[in-house]
Amino acid sequence: MNNDMSILQLVLNASPVVQGVMIILLLASVLSWALIIGKSRQLRRARISAEDFEEDFWGSSDISGTYSQLTMRRGTLDGLERIFEAGFSEFGRLRRKTTNDEIIMDGSGRAMRIAVSREADIVEQNLPFLASVGSVSPYIGLFGTVWGIMNSFTALGNVQQATLAMVAPGIAEALIATAVGLFAAIPAVIFYNRFSTDIDRLLNRYENFSDEFSTVLQRQAIRRAKQDHDDLR
Repeated sequence: MNNDMSILQLVLNASPVVQGVMIILLLASVLSWALIIGKSRQLRRARISAEDFEEDFWGSSDISGTYSQLTMRRGTLDGLERIFEAGFSEFGRLRRKTTNDEIIMDGSGRAMRIAVSREADIVEQNLPFLASVGSVSPYIGLFGTVWGIMNSFTALGNVQQATLAMVAPGIAEALIATAVGLFAAIPAVIFYNRFSTDIDRLLNRYENFSDEFSTVLQRQAIRRAKQDHDDLR
């Protein structure tokens, strides 16, 4: 308890500049943890949604039925569902306008690529903030430390005989700024790297599904072309 009180006393006795640095770093740390918690929930929800949708999609042979179910709750769709909806919607729209399979597949593929890009923007939102906190916080803390030590040694200029006891409190309170900077930076760096890896895996999953779904749509286009050819005969 005494150690906590002594640290608190050092913070309270620090210069306004050092206190300002600590406040900025603590605010950055609070915002980082709020973002970390929110982003963890977002990615977990996206991963579970993708797993559930892929299980339902590949377990069903009725693509049109799956699309109809999704259109009834269009405002609540998650990542992979939106990609499927964009691709199949464009596939159906182009199929009603042209019989050119190349145009149809190119259009549906482009629609899914755009949808994947939009999902990337959603899951990567606010992630650069963690990178900024992780890279900048140690330097902000170091600035507070340098400023505090500079003030401590400047105060010794008016003293004829300097002792360690006179300069130690000023140096200690200055070093707290570096500690707070590391306290803000370390979690931000750890979770930024973790989220980047999770996002890459999620987007790879989206892209793989888009490629696989394009293959399914191409088979449908080929079957329709063969059926039309047989009808003409």
